[in-house]
Amino acid sequence: MSLLLPVLVRGINNLSDARYCAGMGADGLIFTLDPALPGAVDVATVKELAGWVAGVEIIGEFGSEMPVSEINRLVEECSLTRIVLNLPATGSWPDGPVAVPALVELPQPVAADTLDQLRTALTAGFELITRLSEATLPTSTQQQPSWLSGNPAPAQVAELIAQLQPTGLILQGGDEIKPGIRDFDELDALFEALEE
Repeated sequence: MSLLLPVLVRGINNLSDARYCAGMGADGLIFTLDPALPGAVDVATVKELAGWVAGVEIIGEFGSEMPVSEINRLVEECSLTRIVLNLPATGSWPDGPVAVPALVELPQPVAADTLDQLRTALTAGFELITRLSEATLPTSTQQQPSWLSGNPAPAQVAELIAQLQPTGLILQGGDEIKPGIRDFDELDALFEALEE
């Protein structure tokens, strides 16, 4: 299935989501690997679920308190191609170079000096994530690629893409009702709206 723009799915924690999203054309699956964040999974779960899918990026999500040395260890152990970093507007920045490119979620708006600090800290490169709840992209990101995060109403997808022209969408996965049973109605409608 060909989609209008790249799609990543966040919060992957079960085989149903991993296989469904990969089959629907998602470009990447985001696993929360930082135990300080809600919905975190362990390395064994990431490896097991990644072994059941093909053709998608495996991405790890981390908060601001995890040391870069630990992030880089998990990048290698889980064969991550990118990471998502949830960072505060100031303060806890990465304490060294991250081994792979990052998608960075910051409180909005983003100041130009913040982007300069990120360029210095994240030498492998980065792109910003803008939450769907933000009405428009901050002016400081106009020259910085930005991903749109959140599950929009399917009827709004085409308008959001036309208006905001994001690099891609980051959708939110969900939990199984019980092992092997998952309601995909919301994601199904979004993937259908994203079909070319």
